[in-house]
Amino acid sequence: MSFSGMVKEELSKQTSTARHCNIAETAALLSACGKMTARKTLRMQTENSAVIRKYFTLLKKTFNIETEIAVRESRQMKKGHVYYVELVDEQQIRTLLLGAKLSVDRADGAALCLENSLITQQTCCKRAFIRGAFLASGSMSDPEKGYHFEIVCPDERKAGQLQTLIRSFHIDAKVVQRKKSYVVYVKEGAQIVDMLAVMEANVALMNLENIRILKEMRNSVNRKVNCEMANINKTVNAAVKQIEDIKLIESRIGFHNLNEGLAEIAELRLQYPEATLKELGMMLNPQVGKSGVNHRLRKLSSIADELRVNKEELL
Repeated sequence: MSFSGMVKEELSKQTSTARHCNIAETAALLSACGKMTARKTLRMQTENSAVIRKYFTLLKKTFNIETEIAVRESRQMKKGHVYYVELVDEQQIRTLLLGAKLSVDRADGAALCLENSLITQQTCCKRAFIRGAFLASGSMSDPEKGYHFEIVCPDERKAGQLQTLIRSFHIDAKVVQRKKSYVVYVKEGAQIVDMLAVMEANVALMNLENIRILKEMRNSVNRKVNCEMANINKTVNAAVKQIEDIKLIESRIGFHNLNEGLAEIAELRLQYPEATLKELGMMLNPQVGKSGVNHRLRKLSSIADELRVNKEELL
């Protein structure tokens, strides 16, 4: 099962003890997956069995509506199943729509839309509505590969309503149009953790946090290794250049023409090509710090550069 599927499975098993929260979650499910058919029946349809189980439970517990779950083969790609619950009783439909503050979209004639924000006034109800919206049409990427959380909405109005609810929890949700749909999404890892906390998916939250910690540790180790490798390469390249300069000086003018300090460090560098500046400084008598060793080696490099320039001018 995918990480997204595990989150939905966990959320589908949660049922609030507060009726107002259950109403908000029912409204979110119907707003995303519900519609009025041409026969004036109310149909809730999904390809996710966890979603239909949650809707079935909410109908029975919150609205005292007894119904059945129907299953048929999916017409898309000829695989999987489509689960749906259909209400035919006018009184039950009216009770459900009034309670969830839903109405039939006049422009569409079938889709259901939230009439107002009365059912999401309380923070707990906002959490329930977002939970229902994710169950119905949300998804998450595998956190091992990347961080992406999204909920697909059929129109811009519903996307805007959902974005406002999510932002009320100080999460920077954004909206982008994708073909005929509008997608409310969050991409930052820490904010996706916050989204799981909002929806009260505590097990998934802990799993995601563990993955994030391991990834951050791996990234930290990789950064340190890369940094150390870069420093090693830099040190080796510098040592190679220093040795080239020193050998040029030795062949052209000899160490006897250098002052004692430069001659001493030149001989040590040739003798210990892999030694660090600190190690070279410890070998000197009296000992010299890294900056002092670096100053002498730079002086040798400058002398070598002058010798190269003089040779070019002679040629």
